[in-house]
Amino acid sequence: MEDFGFLKGSGIGFEDAWTGADASDACISEVGLERALNADGLRYKMNKTKDEASQCEPLFGLPGFTVNLPLIGETYLGPPRVDSVWEALGFTATSNNEARQNEKLKAIEKARGAKSGVLGGEGATLRSKWLEKYGYPRLVGSGGIFYADQLSSDKEPMGGFNMGKSGSIWPVPENIKAGQYGGAKGWGMKKTGTAVDGLPKVDA
Repeated sequence: MEDFGFLKGSGIGFEDAWTGADASDACISEVGLERALNADGLRYKMNKTKDEASQCEPLFGLPGFTVNLPLIGETYLGPPRVDSVWEALGFTATSNNEARQNEKLKAIEKARGAKSGVLGGEGATLRSKWLEKYGYPRLVGSGGIFYADQLSSDKEPMGGFNMGKSGSIWPVPENIKAGQYGGAKGWGMKKTGTAVDGLPKVDA
C-alpha cells in the first residue's frame, strides 16, 4: 500500500519494497517473480523463459515489434514465440521444463536424507521402519511428506511418494510406463526383493 514516503528507508515502506535495497522479495510483483524464476531457468505460468522463447520463431512467421509505452515502458507487440498454436492456446503449455525436473530430483534427494519429517518428527530414518511395518516407505523430509509429481513430459520417472507403487488410468508415454513397472521407480524399485529405494532389506 502506498505510504506517501512516511516509511521510506524503514525496510517496510512502499519504495523499499519495490525499488530499494530491501526489494529482494520477488513476490512483490508478477514481473519480479517471473524474472526470479527465469533466472534459475524456471518457467512462470507455463510460459517459456526468455532464453527458451528466443529459440522459437514467432508463431506463423508473423512480424513483431517493441514499443516504449507511457507508464508501462518497453513492450513487445506481436505473436508469441512458441512451438505450436496449441502451446499458444495453452493446451500443450507446461511449466515442466528441464530446469523444473532437475529441481524435483534435487528435492527428492533432499527429502530422502532429511533429518526432520512430519511436524518436525523423525525424518529419513522412518522410511525403513515403514518399509518393515507396511511393506513400503514414504518420502519423508523437509518437515513433511514430499510428493514428486509424475508428468508425461518428465524425461525420467519421478516416483510420486517414492513408495514403490504403480498404476495408470490413462495411456502414458513409454518412459513413464517403464518407470512404473520395471524401471527405477514404481514397482521397479522392488527388483532387489523387499528393498525399496536403496533402503536395507528387512526381515519379512
